[in-house]
Amino acid sequence: MALINSVLLWLMKKRFHQIELFMKYPHEVQEELFKKLINAAKETEWGKNYDYKSIRSIEEFKTRVQVNDYESFKPYINRLRKGEQNILWNTEIKLFAKSSGTTSDKSKFIPVSQEALEECHYKGGKDMLSIYCNNNPDTHIFDGKGLAMGGSHRITEINNEIYYDGDLSALIVQNLPSWAEFIRVPKRSVALMDEWESKIEKMATSTIQHNVTNILGVPSWTLLLIRRILEITNTSNLKQVWPNLEVFFHGGVNFEPYREQYENLITSGSMKYMETYNASEGFFGLQDRSDSDELLLMLDYGIYYEFLPLNQLEANDPVTLSLNEVEKDVNYALVISTNAGLWRYLIGDTVKFTSLSPYRIKITGRTMNFINSVGEEVIIDNAINALGIACSKCHAVVTEFTAAPVYFTSGNNAAHEWLIEFEKAPDNLEYFAETLDNALKSLNSDYEAKRYHNLVLRPPVVKQVPEKTFYNWLKMKNKLGGQYKVPKLSNSRKYVDEILKMVN
Repeated sequence: MALINSVLLWLMKKRFHQIELFMKYPHEVQEELFKKLINAAKETEWGKNYDYKSIRSIEEFKTRVQVNDYESFKPYINRLRKGEQNILWNTEIKLFAKSSGTTSDKSKFIPVSQEALEECHYKGGKDMLSIYCNNNPDTHIFDGKGLAMGGSHRITEINNEIYYDGDLSALIVQNLPSWAEFIRVPKRSVALMDEWESKIEKMATSTIQHNVTNILGVPSWTLLLIRRILEITNTSNLKQVWPNLEVFFHGGVNFEPYREQYENLITSGSMKYMETYNASEGFFGLQDRSDSDELLLMLDYGIYYEFLPLNQLEANDPVTLSLNEVEKDVNYALVISTNAGLWRYLIGDTVKFTSLSPYRIKITGRTMNFINSVGEEVIIDNAINALGIACSKCHAVVTEFTAAPVYFTSGNNAAHEWLIEFEKAPDNLEYFAETLDNALKSLNSDYEAKRYHNLVLRPPVVKQVPEKTFYNWLKMKNKLGGQYKVPKLSNSRKYVDEILKMVN
C-alpha cells in the first residue's frame, strides 16, 4: 500500500495546481464554462425552445431563460425517466439522483449525465482528497481504506436499456471503477443495501477488521454507525477500533451540532474534519483550509453559478447576480446551470460569501427552511449558532432538533416551539431556553425587535424529547437513510405536531 499511497499523493498534488488556476482566474473560468454549456445544449429540445444558438452573452441568457424550480423541470425529467433523450442535455442520461432534502412526501429525481458524474461529482471527490493531502503532506490516508456511507438505488429497464435512480451516493458507488473497490469499504453489495437498519448492522460487522483511515458520510447517519461499532467492540473510542483513522469528510447537514459528539467518540487530538458541499444537483464547495470552516466555491465542475438576493425570491422576474457582482456577508439563494441540463435552477440553498478572492462561502440555510411567522426571519445559521451558545453556557449537547411557530391565539401572542433531543441535557431547561432566546436576540435584529417586551413574540417554548425520537419519527415515515434529514426550521407546524403526537 505504500507505493499506492505515494502514487496517489503525487496525482492529488498535481490536481491542486489546477485548483489554484481557477482561484486566480475565477471570472474567466466561469465565462468559458458558460459558453461551453450553451454550445453543448443548443441542439436539445430545451436549447431549441430558447434558441441557444443565438445567445451571445450571459445577460442575454438571463433575459431569455427564467429562473426555474423543480416543478418547471418535472415534465421534462418524467420524459427522460421514460427513456427519451436529447431533451435537456445533449448526451444520454440514464441516472437520476433521488433527492428530498427534508422529509417531504414528494421526491425529486435529478438527472445525472456522464459529464456530471465524472467532471463534477467524481472530480469533487478527487479534489477533496487533493486539498486534504496538500494541507496534510504527512498523511497516510491511502495506506488504509475509506469507509463510505452509501445509499440505495433502484434499477429500471426501458426498451432493453437499464436506468438507475436512487441516492446520489448510491449512484456514485454503483458506477465507481473496479479498482476503487480496493481502497474502500464496505463492499458494494453492503453499501447499496436498501434496508437501513440491516445496513448499519452489516456495515459495522464487516468493516471492524479493516484498517480504516478515513470516513465519508452525513454526520447524523455516520454517528449511528460509529455508535453501533463501539457497542459491538465494547469500546468507547473509535481510535481503539481504527488506530490509523485520521479524517472524517462530512457534508449534507451542518456539522457544528454534531462536533462535540464526534469528539467524545473519537478522542484524539490528531483527528481531522473536512466539510464538503455536495448535493444531487452538483458538487459545489470544499473546505480548503484547516484553520477555517469556509468552503472554496469550485468553479470548474461544469456548473455556471448565479446568486439571487433573498429580497428577489418572490419577484415575478427575479434579478440574479453573476460571480463578479456578489458582496460579502449577504445571503443569496443559489441558482445553477449544469452539465446535466438544469438551467437557471433554484436549488433551495442559501449561502453567503466570506471571501471574494478567492471565492469562499458558508451555507446559511434553505429558501424553504426558516421561521418567519411575524417578520423575524430566523434562518438555520441563526438557529445553529444560538444553540451552540446555549449549549456552551449550559454544558449541554444537542443530538437533533426542530422548531416551528406557535401562532397567535386569542389569549397569547406568537412564539417559537423547539423540540430538542439531547445527548447531554442541561441541568436547567428553563435557563437553557432563556440563554437560547438571548443568543437569538444577539444574532438576529429582527427577532430581537419582535421579542421587545414580549409584544409580538413571547419567549421560546423549549421541550426536551426522549432519546431516538427523531430516528423513530423518520422510521415511522419510512425515511431512514442519508438522503433524509430532519427539517430544522419550518413555518408550518406539520413536523412539530407529528413528533409531539408520536411522543405523547
